[in-house]
Amino acid sequence: MRWRTLKKIKHSIPPKTPIINYASFSSRVLGFLTDIFMIGLPISLILLMVFGYDQMHTAGAVDVITNNQKALKNPPNPLSSILQIILFMVVTVELWHRYTQTPGKKLSHIRVVDAKTLAPATYGKLIVRFVGYFLSLISLVGFFIGFFRNDKRCLHDLISGTAVIREN
Repeated sequence: MRWRTLKKIKHSIPPKTPIINYASFSSRVLGFLTDIFMIGLPISLILLMVFGYDQMHTAGAVDVITNNQKALKNPPNPLSSILQIILFMVVTVELWHRYTQTPGKKLSHIRVVDAKTLAPATYGKLIVRFVGYFLSLISLVGFFIGFFRNDKRCLHDLISGTAVIREN
């Protein structure tokens, strides 16, 4: 047999499709709750130092929405709230992009990747994913869509074109 023939045979074998092990709902929740503490707490402490101790005792978002008396007596500083969300987004998106996981996702052994290529997602997709969290939270159905799908992707994953997979 000629070498040319062997090379053609070798390349004509179709590659095996990788088996994708999507992350379960419980591991995603564990990762998310851990991230709230590991990323959110340091950001809150930084904002405490910048805006002062009194800012930490203002009314929360739920107080404002429900028109509670606490919101009328001690309204929150909108700059502090917006800055907290922006800082949380910047840190989270950067960790997703650079390492494909945040500390909570690392603890859960899961990664955020592009749904089609399984490579690290672009900044644009990750920012859309972060904003999509709020849509999932508002609808509540957005988080539970994953129960009914084989790929366990939630609303924010579907909107952004990302997937959460288990580490190998």
